[in-house]
Amino acid sequence: MMPRWSRSLTNIISRQKTKSYDFSIPNKHLLYLSPPYRQSSKVAAATAVELPPDVSSAKSEVNLNKLFRAKPCSLALPPDSPLRIEEPTYEGLRHFLLKMMLFYSKQSKSIRQANVIYRRVVSQVDKPAIYDVFSLERTFRTNFSMLMIHMWLCLRRLKAEGQEGVELGQYVYEIYNHDLETRVSKAGVNLLLSKWMRELEKVFYGNIVAFDTAMLPEAKPGDLQNAIWKNVFAEDGSSKLDAAALPSVMAFTRYVRRECTCLSLTDKEAMFTGNFMFTSLENPKP
Repeated sequence: MMPRWSRSLTNIISRQKTKSYDFSIPNKHLLYLSPPYRQSSKVAAATAVELPPDVSSAKSEVNLNKLFRAKPCSLALPPDSPLRIEEPTYEGLRHFLLKMMLFYSKQSKSIRQANVIYRRVVSQVDKPAIYDVFSLERTFRTNFSMLMIHMWLCLRRLKAEGQEGVELGQYVYEIYNHDLETRVSKAGVNLLLSKWMRELEKVFYGNIVAFDTAMLPEAKPGDLQNAIWKNVFAEDGSSKLDAAALPSVMAFTRYVRRECTCLSLTDKEAMFTGNFMFTSLENPKP
């Protein structure tokens, strides 16, 4: 059976319409949002994987026209990188007990892998530099947009590995949804939580369709740039691009295209274990 996130994309293509959404919500600086999932409770039981702390540089001026023009390369972490997360190994009685508790089952391993992949996404989205570089105010809307785009990049890459990748992407998506529901609830949205989840689910799927369509060989050169403008930079969902924001929109479009190519060059092992890192967006010193 095809996982729901992949199946829903197929169903929504025929009914996708241009629509603007009101992103006003209590505590609009909430960081991560996405739709709920039926099986999220099983994934939520997994122990979260903590990544090494990230230290961001102070904001400084950058030349947007020069950014993200370097040749794409693999995003896999080198074997000696301190940022790598390795599968835990145990011996003796502990190994036996964990095996009896299904710690080494395919599902448990997939959940651990998905946890690391999702933390890589959050790590990139959580960096102040990604907002500084593209001159974006860090609000509920921009945080949700950044998380959505980086989730799309990962799910797109995993899907390229066939059914195995689609299944792993399902676990990543469930963790993403559980995290969203928890954060929205903590923000004080309780009575309308289900409604918000349904609306955000529509936004997520609608944007994935728009980005996938813009990446097709027959797409027009400006399709991805227009999709990024409407879904990341335009607060009112307007299709008319603001000239003042054009350098940032063009730079972000190059960033997305480059990350997509870099992920395609990243080997399966690095993707499945989460041992990859998105391109650094730390502001260089002037």
